[in-house]
Amino acid sequence: MGAPVTPRARAIVHRAVAAAPPVVVCTLVLLTSMAAATTVHAQGARGTAASPPSAKAAAPVDLTGYWESLVADEDWVYRMVTPRPGDYAGVPLKPAGLQIMAGWDPAKDTAADEQCKSYGAPAIMRVPEHLHITWQDEQTLKLETDAGEQTRLFYFVPSMTAAHGPRTWQGYSVAEWEFQRQGGARGGPGKTTGGALKVTTSNLKAGYLRKNGVPYSEKTEVMEYFDPVQESNGDGLMVVTSLVNDPVYLFSPFDTTNNFQKLSSAVGWKPSACSAMW
Repeated sequence: MGAPVTPRARAIVHRAVAAAPPVVVCTLVLLTSMAAATTVHAQGARGTAASPPSAKAAAPVDLTGYWESLVADEDWVYRMVTPRPGDYAGVPLKPAGLQIMAGWDPAKDTAADEQCKSYGAPAIMRVPEHLHITWQDEQTLKLETDAGEQTRLFYFVPSMTAAHGPRTWQGYSVAEWEFQRQGGARGGPGKTTGGALKVTTSNLKAGYLRKNGVPYSEKTEVMEYFDPVQESNGDGLMVVTSLVNDPVYLFSPFDTTNNFQKLSSAVGWKPSACSAMW
């Protein structure tokens, strides 16, 4: 592929044409025309190159639809009822976090209109609920919850407005697909056989990891993986693995795994406002 003919290159050719004999002039003119044609061809090829598919079109799995929480027996006391005050079992909480937890007052949170503190992105997938996942547009996946009426937007293309906007319960989430492939011939990428959604969330308001005031700070970042699983009986499941990193209140990442079952319709979908207690 030839390089573009720059003004400086054209000037050199024109000076050479003025000083050269007729035969050489013809040759120089021919070379100039070929270079220009090559440039036009290259620009045309770049202009007609296929754009990469949108996140929606490239999705290796379909997460859209309605989902329902599946709560294991061992999680009942932390997810289905308000845990006892001071119970932070399983959470690597620092002394600073213990102090915040000791001051937990659900009535005070309600009066301050902060009853959604336990519905932020670091905790929302632990809330017993129904999910509704749809595409807001070709590059943005939307996840809505009936519990707390929360909306999460997963951006496959960075959004400067959302990234630098005010801190919110759901923060700013960047998404990407992770593809599962079978080996292709001669070391090629192979055939896509599935995959998962990876979501990284920041720009959060401070809130609670649990209803009883186990805190996370506004410096928290959350990494999540949404993995669909097809059961042998045909049921569709989704496993959501979450790692909460908070340098202020946690010694180490707080990781959880939450399961959801795919529903065939909106049955059970009952939006309800945030509550400081169950």
